[in-house]
Amino acid sequence: MASDPQKIGSTERKLSSSKSKAETEEEKSQHVQGHTGTANISSRYNNIISKSNLIHSGPLSVYQLRPKKEKLESFTKMTVGEKNLDKTNRTILLVGETGAGKSTLINALFNYSIGVKWEEKVWFQIIEEEKRSQSESQTSDVIVYEIFGFEDKNLPYSLSIIDTPGFGCTKKPKDDGKVSEKLFQLFQSEDGVYKVHAVGLVMKATGNRLSERLKYILDSVMSLFGKNLEENIVALITHSDGVKPKNVLEALETANIKCAKNQKYEPAHFLFDNQQNTLRTKDNNCALEAAWRVTERGMSQFTQFLKESKPQKLKKTVEVLKERITLTACIQNLEDRIKQTELKQREIKQIQEALQKHEGEMKQNENFTVEVDEVYKDKQNVDGGMWLFFYQGAVCCKVCEENCHYPGCTKAWYPKHCEVIKDGCCTVCTNKCPASDHVKENWIYVTKTKKVQKTVQEMKEKYEKNKSESHKKLSLLENLKKEMDQLTAEKSQFLDESYQHVVRLEEIALKADSASTIVHLDFLIEKMKERGDTEKVQKLEEMKKQRE
Repeated sequence: MASDPQKIGSTERKLSSSKSKAETEEEKSQHVQGHTGTANISSRYNNIISKSNLIHSGPLSVYQLRPKKEKLESFTKMTVGEKNLDKTNRTILLVGETGAGKSTLINALFNYSIGVKWEEKVWFQIIEEEKRSQSESQTSDVIVYEIFGFEDKNLPYSLSIIDTPGFGCTKKPKDDGKVSEKLFQLFQSEDGVYKVHAVGLVMKATGNRLSERLKYILDSVMSLFGKNLEENIVALITHSDGVKPKNVLEALETANIKCAKNQKYEPAHFLFDNQQNTLRTKDNNCALEAAWRVTERGMSQFTQFLKESKPQKLKKTVEVLKERITLTACIQNLEDRIKQTELKQREIKQIQEALQKHEGEMKQNENFTVEVDEVYKDKQNVDGGMWLFFYQGAVCCKVCEENCHYPGCTKAWYPKHCEVIKDGCCTVCTNKCPASDHVKENWIYVTKTKKVQKTVQEMKEKYEKNKSESHKKLSLLENLKKEMDQLTAEKSQFLDESYQHVVRLEEIALKADSASTIVHLDFLIEKMKERGDTEKVQKLEEMKKQRE
């Protein structure tokens, strides 16, 4: 029987239409799977995906989270989910070298906490991507990442992760000193952090022998913490292939880093790979899965440590940070005072020499003049002003005419709130004056000299001023000698104050001989040598030798 061409054409069109529809549905299904990894991922992570931006689709779908961002007084807070007061929380503080992989580690902590698996072909990023060169620090501020609402997905607790600015991005110790200031502000803030369960030293597994740079960074990091945190400090080793990181462990041992120990009495450490968001291909799929397993195992071990670790209050660390700030302020003030003292001594010496040289002429003529370099105080403008929550300026004592905290005073709007004020009085200026005698302005005191002509009578009036009646009966030369002796005693007292700050740091800090302390040691050693204090010189030189 002959076929009807019209019927055959109609049947073929129906089959073609049906096939096209089926292919379209399959393509849609593949498209959805490409975005979410597997068919059921959309529903599993639907709530997270709805609050994220897709930044890459395909064999691995990568999403950028949109956490709630709050710019607070001393730090930035990034929050995902809603806090449940009935649920427990663990707080992690991450510190380390610029480029060590802190950002990738934080992303991995988020994905692990919500239970992301390799097979799901999806990855979430909580860290905002920035287009910067790798040599630049990716973090310029302290950021606290809060991960709420996923308890019991993979972890029985929520997470708070403190990300700090990277160390060592410049060669200036004062830049790394800003990390101390930022953490001090965070720990003191009403919205800040008061306890931690783990301090993670983030280090690369590759090539981490104990170089001068790494030693400097480890010293800088460890100098931030009080001794009570020793058992909470662990090494989080990134860019790892899963093999025991001998170089890193040797570096930690050689640098005498005080931290938690594992069952083998090694520094407690956990391994992580940094390729979780690398796009997958047929060529690299097996290698990337092996890398994923390294991080998965490291996360399992680290989060178990978190579960068992005892939280440590940051009170002792706040003491360390405050003591370091006070130490720096004290020594800077001390240097100014010693400079002024030495200039005053030079002025007195000029007068003594003139009196001895022209004694006969002066006895006959009280209007006889000598030229001296007279010491006086002046004010000098400095950079400062209001910046969002901060007021940058100098805290100065109007009574002592001294700089009590400069540079570095940013948080305090008023002198009474400055770190160097304790129990209402200054810990830095000569007379330890009340906060009410201080100002915070955009200027500092500077010591200067000017050449002036002085008569015998003017010199007598100056050096007999405020003297007792018995002193006024002394000759001008005798009064000058007493003034010189008094200045020498004051100078010695200033040195002892700074030395005591260094000793105090050694008592409470895990590392007292940090870079921020070392920059002042040469000055202290030189002045102690001038005084002939061999015992204290030896102590300071030992600290310097340890650093070098």
